[in-house]
Amino acid sequence: MRTFFFTLIIGIFTTTAHATTVERYTDPAMAEANLPFSQAVRVGDMLYLSGQIGNVPGTLDLAPGGMEGQARQTMDNIQTVLEANGASFANVTKCLVMLADMSQWADFNKVYVAYFEPGQFPARSAFGANGLALGGALEVECEAYLGD
Repeated sequence: MRTFFFTLIIGIFTTTAHATTVERYTDPAMAEANLPFSQAVRVGDMLYLSGQIGNVPGTLDLAPGGMEGQARQTMDNIQTVLEANGASFANVTKCLVMLADMSQWADFNKVYVAYFEPGQFPARSAFGANGLALGGALEVECEAYLGD
């Protein structure tokens, strides 16, 4: 019994000593906005991106062009955060898409698919949402795997 507890205690200290660090990232262009979240958080080999909207970088102004313009800007914003963290859309494993108007789902998809290699899409969920940030047409949140 003594050996069991000794092994357990050593295991706990070993696990604590190897705890993964948490790294936070906010694009310098957005830092001045002083928003209450990080644009991405890395834990181990996983990168978790906050929801991105179609705002013009460095501003809280939405890109012109309705769904298409905001969708393209949203995906470009995601790409910027991915690249700043050594990743690309090829690393994205999951996306969560929130649309202010579900009837624009197909319009969003026309833009979305262009950012991935054909047939190499991440897992994804989508739902309609009322009252997205800044009155935007959409918001997209992603996770990416940065290992191997």
